[in-house]
Amino acid sequence: MQPREPNTIFVGKKPTMNYVLAVLTQINNGSNSVTVKARGRAISRAVDVAQVLTKRFATDVKVQGISINTEQVKSTMTGGMSNVSSIEIKLGK
Repeated sequence: MQPREPNTIFVGKKPTMNYVLAVLTQINNGSNSVTVKARGRAISRAVDVAQVLTKRFATDVKVQGISINTEQVKSTMTGGMSNVSSIEIKLGK
């Protein structure tokens, strides 16, 4: 497994506001840009995080780029490979 990149928030199953707070913390600690990453069903939550952050909490933060991709993941149930969509949203001042 690769080491975690600095200034990257991985979105999962937690409530949206947890991730918004994590991004705000990174920005308040001096980061110029933060990347929000998500896969599969968490993609909509990652988009929500970016929207809530830029519209409500940190209006000076803008979406600098969006990258979509498909990753191949080994299924734990069947052992076969399956395609999972992923998104990276780069936020910065």
